[in-house]
Amino acid sequence: MHATPTVEDYLGAIYALGESGKPVIGARLAKHIGVSAPTVTGTLQRIMREGYVRFGRGKEVRLTKKGLALAETMARRHRLLERWMTDVLELDWASAHDEAHLLEHALSPQVEERLAKLLGMPSTCPHGNPIPGMPEPPRRERVPLADAPVNNEVIVDRIAEEAEADRQLLDHLWQNGIRPGARLRVVETAPYVGTISARLEDGRIVTLGLQAAAKIWVRKVLSRQAGKRAASRSARR
Repeated sequence: MHATPTVEDYLGAIYALGESGKPVIGARLAKHIGVSAPTVTGTLQRIMREGYVRFGRGKEVRLTKKGLALAETMARRHRLLERWMTDVLELDWASAHDEAHLLEHALSPQVEERLAKLLGMPSTCPHGNPIPGMPEPPRRERVPLADAPVNNEVIVDRIAEEAEADRQLLDHLWQNGIRPGARLRVVETAPYVGTISARLEDGRIVTLGLQAAAKIWVRKVLSRQAGKRAASRSARR
């Protein structure tokens, strides 16, 4: 029996939330999907009976081997579709995310394979998140933008999948050019009001809430000499 779109949505959401390293519990899942806690509880019980998830300590939701396989398939299709829509169809992030969510359930393995080849077997989605089953992106040390020290210059590495549930945030980041590869310099952190401000390369100052900035992963800009040393270490591995 094939999984329903609802089951696929839940598994994809559990997979995306799990990438943050934080436990996936019903409350987080309900907020991410946009449904009530009782609805999540009832659906999870059904998905568990079908063998896709199990519950760990503290009611943590964990994917079984069967659930992980399907979750990775859905994540791959969603992220490939987003890449196609932004790179080829030139849609903005938020629109690409919404459209990919509609199409991912109907994508066949054959079309998925052709799409991956057409796009050049991309490692990441437009937000910088790795695409399961594709070549692995380079491993880099990164921290949330919310934790980046003042005066540090950083490069945006990825926007966490959890942020994609917030369309206003996606629109804000897109319009202000905060995308993977963008360089920022942290100019102020104001914990007392819950904000962080950063200067873009074009001189604009963008201010974000610390909760939003925690979903933006960045890496520190290395000096030229440090970069050479890092490249040398990587080549020896």
